[in-house]
Amino acid sequence: MTETTARIQAPESRTVRQLVRYTFIGGSGVVLDLVVFLLLHNGAGLNEQFANAISTTLAITNNFVLNARFTFEARDRIVVRFLRFYAVGLSGIALTNLLFLAFTDGLGVSANLVKLGSMPLVLALQFVLNKKWSFA
Repeated sequence: MTETTARIQAPESRTVRQLVRYTFIGGSGVVLDLVVFLLLHNGAGLNEQFANAISTTLAITNNFVLNARFTFEARDRIVVRFLRFYAVGLSGIALTNLLFLAFTDGLGVSANLVKLGSMPLVLALQFVLNKKWSFA
């Protein structure tokens, strides 16, 4: 491999590594989010919108700390980065809540299934936004 080829491939391989780390860290957030959501919604009887906001906020905080440290290796402007990361997280809350309205309220689909089904969409959207804005 020539030096030019290595330079061209380096950003792509770094992005792939970041996506893999982001996905694994996201997995820990998904578990946290889903467990807290199920406990609040099914266990405590909290409305799915409120349960989603609480569970997602906990997952966002968990994921920010881990992604700042291990995925994007960002140590500067932590407060600004967290606020951006949280804003991106709010996009996930909004997307999931829209899906609740459409599928749970509109079509009678279980809130648990809608929550689970929304997660891959939210992951993809948030990776792009966080890479390009929160940790740019």
